[in-house]
Amino acid sequence: MPQKLSGEARDRAFARLRGWSNVEGRDAIHKKFVFADFNAAFGFMTRAALIAEKMDHHPEWSNVYKTVEVTLSTHDAGGLTELDVKLAEAMDKLAS
Repeated sequence: MPQKLSGEARDRAFARLRGWSNVEGRDAIHKKFVFADFNAAFGFMTRAALIAEKMDHHPEWSNVYKTVEVTLSTHDAGGLTELDVKLAEAMDKLAS
């Protein structure tokens, strides 16, 4: 099972991410992705879903038209882990 990040390890991992914020009241991170249209947003979600499935690590997310909101936290570990950071980095790469 992945280990929850804390202290300096969490700070270093979070520093690698751009545009992600801490979720108030939870050990989780969040980002809003805005695309040109629904097709682009849905395409992003489809590609991200394939990566998440391969990682066996699934996001909390929602889609409204061209906006995809993502929250990442590892439920089994009770908070943010390296899995969340790696999935966040993969999503950022897909969105760029």
